[in-house]
Amino acid sequence: MKLVVFDVDGTLIDSQALIVGAMAQAMEGVGITPLDRNQVLSIVGLSLPIAVEVLLPDETPARRDAVVEGYRQAFMSRRISSEAPLYPGARECLDALADRDDLLLGIATGKSRRGLDAMLDHHGLRGRFVTLQTADNHPSKPHPAMLLAACDEGGVAPSAAVMIGDTVFDMQMGQAARTAAFGVGWGYHDADALSGLGVSVAGDFDQLQQMIGEWSE
Repeated sequence: MKLVVFDVDGTLIDSQALIVGAMAQAMEGVGITPLDRNQVLSIVGLSLPIAVEVLLPDETPARRDAVVEGYRQAFMSRRISSEAPLYPGARECLDALADRDDLLLGIATGKSRRGLDAMLDHHGLRGRFVTLQTADNHPSKPHPAMLLAACDEGGVAPSAAVMIGDTVFDMQMGQAARTAAFGVGWGYHDADALSGLGVSVAGDFDQLQQMIGEWSE
């Protein structure tokens, strides 16, 4: 058996409007001028406290903590009214991979478990994944702990796993865990930045499925 581990934001779901809007609301709530979209999306994949620290290095810890809490509340409120959509082709790809008897599927995400559970329930994706790893229980990406835990739960060696993601943090996590890694070109980090790490980058889910098929032979 081999294990295919997916990131969520920017890989399976297009959550950029939710993320950018919630971060702007959180910063405005403590009197900080919101950052531009590209700055905010550059930290997608990191655990929330680390992401805010990267975005606001000159703010006090107390102010950063207030932004973290404000983001959580704003994101939850916005998600209730408009859950982020799956990218075109994501469901079909997951269905096709789940139908194979030689592959297991997993998730490794910087989202909280509560946020991941809400996404899975909203899109009817329960039951497809043998392991669900979130930021609640692990150091932030690119630390390999999350991915290694996925391999352990899936019962496979890292050499029999591949990390699928849209950020350099995902690719670096795969490299640190000594798994394979494939980037996707439709997410929040530039495809050139991913390929610059020596990984292959898929342009759509059909190509990604083909890459996974060739890797798993």
